[in-house]
Amino acid sequence: MKKIILGVLGFVLFSTGVAFAHPPTKIDIKYDQGTKILSAVITHPVKDGQKHFINKVDIGRNGTEIITQSISQQDNLETQTVSYLIPDAIKGDKLSVEGYCNIRGSLKQEITVE
Repeated sequence: MKKIILGVLGFVLFSTGVAFAHPPTKIDIKYDQGTKILSAVITHPVKDGQKHFINKVDIGRNGTEIITQSISQQDNLETQTVSYLIPDAIKGDKLSVEGYCNIRGSLKQEITVE
């Protein structure tokens, strides 16, 4: 009986923690053709940026992954900002940014180079 109660309690606590985890809610992407810099602000509001954070960012160009960055903690309690040099992007290319929550979920956004 004791094992069952502990098991149920553990499940409830684990489920509650996961329920508060969430993927990023928004990604704002900009590409500067002059500097060839892709910048993105990934919105991911959290209570503790060291325990719940954006832990990985993938950058794609025309459907092919070109950069993967691992991150150990979020910039602040609201967002993670990243910047990358993409020297070979040309007009019409599709650049994507995908941000991953260390607990659960991801969000991917895409822009077309003007």
